[in-house]
Parts: sequence; structure tokens; C-alpha cells
Amino acid sequence: MAARVEDRVSVSMSDGVADVRLVRADKMNALDAAMFEALVATSERLSREKGLRAVVLSGEGRAFCAGLDMGRFAAMKEHGGEGLGGGQKRDLAARTHGLANHSQQAVWGFRQLPVPVIAAVHGVALGGGFQLALGADMRFLAPDTRMSIMEIKWGLVPDMAGTPILASLVRDDILRELTYTGRMFSAQEALSYGLATRIVDDPYAAAMEVAREIAGKSPDAIRAAKRMLNNLSVDPGPALLAESVEQAALMGQPNQTEAVRANIEKRAPKFADS
Repeated sequence: MAARVEDRVSVSMSDGVADVRLVRADKMNALDAAMFEALVATSERLSREKGLRAVVLSGEGRAFCAGLDMGRFAAMKEHGGEGLGGGQKRDLAARTHGLANHSQQAVWGFRQLPVPVIAAVHGVALGGGFQLALGADMRFLAPDTRMSIMEIKWGLVPDMAGTPILASLVRDDILRELTYTGRMFSAQEALSYGLATRIVDDPYAAAMEVAREIAGKSPDAIRAAKRMLNNLSVDPGPALLAESVEQAALMGQPNQTEAVRANIEKRAPKFADS
């Protein structure tokens, strides 16, 4: 039986603030197909929500989001490609949601909401989970939070709208180092890089406090400010398409499959020269 939206993401509203929580705590809120569907459906629902003033995005359990579900990587190891059931393949370059494809919309949908979004991040935010946090206007991190642009570990590139957002946040050489190495970095490093807004003992409580403060301001002015600030960024269209084209060219190729197999088998990869 297919998972329902509420099996992956819960939404409650109070005084104009939407409390959005990833609720797949037993899997550290990892991104399976149902989680992608739920995130896209949630941002679409919120975009139509009357009286919405602010959004707090968090994850239940031990982590904000551990990234792509390991089941997808196991399927990549066995069958290559995207790790979708039945060997299904998607045209990643197809724009299904305006400028974005479906996977990108799981992040881009929150970025495009007409009201501020605050991510309350704890535990880990890795790979796609890190990109999900980037979809927020602000990121409040617990002191022991760890993050990574982890896609390189699996022979892939970030492809969930992370690159156009990162380009506006992080110094170019830092972004390249984090992308090329996939290394884990701390909350303090995230703050120094421009990836964290605040480090706080209780990110959720702090995010809710700020969201309620925003909710008390003129909704017309807040929405106008978000439109104005979103327009400061470079044109995201080419970057979003480039993510998809590069990822599609990598998926299922021998070196990408070898990266997945080596990680799952806990051995050093043996890559062929390009």
C-alpha cells in the first residue's frame, strides 16, 4: 500500500505559522519516493494556504534528514540507474514544476513559498537532506549538527536545487571544496561558511519564536520582501537544468555504479579513467 503524505510529513497550523515535520524518524527522515511526493505535496498545499505567515521545517527523531534512502542506493548497486522500482527511468531534464523537475521541487517548492521558511536542523543534514535545509530562508542549527554535500560519495552531483542556492550563500572555493570532497562539516563551520543563520541549543524552539515574530508583521510587506529578496539571486533556471543534465549523464555509468558498490561493500572504489 502506498504511503500517505502524513506518513512522511505532518503539517499543523497555529496563528499563521505552519509547523512542518518530517516524520520518518525510524529512518532518520531519509528521502524515499514517498518522502519526495510528500514534500512536493506539502509545499503545493502551503502555497494555497490562506492566512499563512511563516513556516518552520524540522525533522522528528535523531536527525533532520539523512539524505537519500539507502534502499535507493542498494537498488543502484544491483540494477544501476536511479534505483527506482522496475528499472524505471525518468527524464531529469524535463521541467515538471516550472523551472524544476520533481526531485528539485521537493526543495525548490519551499524556496518559492510566498512566506519565510525557517529550517530547524539537528543531528545530520546530508546530501539531499542538506539541500532540503537550503530551501529555507533561514537555518537554525543545533551545536552538534553535522552536514555534508555528500553526493560525490555515490558518484553523483547535487541535483535537488542546491547549486543555485549555494551559489548565493557560500564563497566559490569553499563550495567547490565541499562539493568535490563530500566531507562532513560542523555547525560552527556551517556558520562560518554562511550556511547557518544561528547555532542554538533548541533549533525548533528558536525557529518557532522567530516564525511567530514574523507572523505578527504585515503579511503584505513580508510577502513583498520575500519576492524582492528572491529576485536578488542569479537566474536559477540554467543552474537547475544543469544539475539535471549532469546528474542524468552520471547515473548508471560504470564509475557511478562502482562508487555505490564500493560504499555498500565498505571497500575502496576502483574507478576507470574517464
